[in-house]
Amino acid sequence: MLKIEFSEAEIEALDYERYHHPHPKVQRKMEVLYLKSQGLKHSEIRRLCRINSKTTLSKYLYEYSEGGIEALKQLNYKGKPSELNAHIPSLKEHFEKHPPRNSAQAQSEIERLTGLKRSPTQVKAFLKRIGMRHRKVGYVPGKVVESEKIQEQEAFRVEQLEPRLAQAKAQERAVFF
Repeated sequence: MLKIEFSEAEIEALDYERYHHPHPKVQRKMEVLYLKSQGLKHSEIRRLCRINSKTTLSKYLYEYSEGGIEALKQLNYKGKPSELNAHIPSLKEHFEKHPPRNSAQAQSEIERLTGLKRSPTQVKAFLKRIGMRHRKVGYVPGKVVESEKIQEQEAFRVEQLEPRLAQAKAQERAVFF
């Protein structure tokens, strides 16, 4: 069993960090060490913090004994690399030649080309990671050629738009564009 002596300043720091550190895993580590500083038994700490493994608790205590509070703040989890990373060059080339209309189409293309099925959220994240981005396409009206439509637009401008703009200049109305 690891014997750790805590100073009053360290207890205060642990008490603060267990609630105020931005990452929940670090908060949990701080909570474990704070409870240890209060003299609780390891079994009680594991029960309160819902830690199933004795090894995890020992690891937290060892980290603290080796490097103090700063060692507890380090997150060394690297994550699992995506299987799609092996297909980045071919997928990027394919999507540059044939851009997908939406994430569902990209999802089906990725599944067809690689055999890997991913959720739409994962597909969006993957496309963003390889440098592709979502482009919104909107409708741009063309120029009016019909004389009827031209007259209608002119009437709107003279009868409605210009009076409202004049009121806005006189600070009688707010106009937002």
